Amino acid sequence: MSSAAVDDYLKTIYNHTEWQTERITPSQLASELGLAPSSVTEMVRKLAAAGLVTHRPYGPISLTTAGEHRAAAIIRRHRLIETWLVREFGYTWADVHEEAEILEHAISDRLLDGIDERLGRPRFDPHGDAIPDADGTVTRERFVLLADAPPGHCGRILRVSDRVPGLLEALDAASVDVGSVVCVRGPAVLKVDGRDVTLPSTAPEAIWLSA
Repeated sequence: MSSAAVDDYLKTIYNHTEWQTERITPSQLASELGLAPSSVTEMVRKLAAAGLVTHRPYGPISLTTAGEHRAAAIIRRHRLIETWLVREFGYTWADVHEEAEILEHAISDRLLDGIDERLGRPRFDPHGDAIPDADGTVTRERFVLLADAPPGHCGRILRVSDRVPGLLEALDAASVDVGSVVCVRGPAVLKVDGRDVTLPSTAPEAIWLSA
C-alpha cells in the first residue's frame, strides 16, 4: 500500500464524520474517492489488517485509534498548507485544495512546524475546518447544518465545504465568508449585514453555523 493512497483513504473516512455522526459506508467511500467499489473493498481489507480501520462486511467503516492519529496528522498538514497558501500567497479559498493535496506529501515536519509558527498556530483553515494540534487534538464549538437551521436562527458561519462546485465563488461574490454573522431567512437565503443573500441550492447541505 502506498503511503499517499493510505492517507487519502484515512482522510476521507476522517472527514466524513467531522461534521455529522453517521459512519461512512464502503459505497460512500468509493464515491468520495472516485474508485470502483471492488478496489475500495480490497483496500479497506488491507487497512483493517494493518490496524487502521475496523469494518464488518457490508457495514460502515471506523478509524481505530492508530488510524485516527495518522489521519489527523495528514489532515493537519493539508489544512495548514491551505491556510499558508491563502495568507502568504494570495490564493483564494476556492483554489487551494488541489495545491495542498500535492504539497501535503512533500514538505518535511520541520517546514510544517515553521509554517504553523509563522501563521501564529491557527486553529482553523480558510474553510472553517479545525486544524488538529500536533497530538491530533481538535477544538470545535456546537454547530448546526444550514439545512437543519430553522428560519430566524442566527449565528456565525463556522464551516463551508470545499467540495461543492461554485459555492465558494458564490459566497465570495456575496461577500460572505467563514466568521460572517448571518440569520436564516429560508432554505438557501441568509440575511447578512441587513441584506438578503440567495445562495445556490447546494448551500444548505454544505454550510455549518454556530448553534
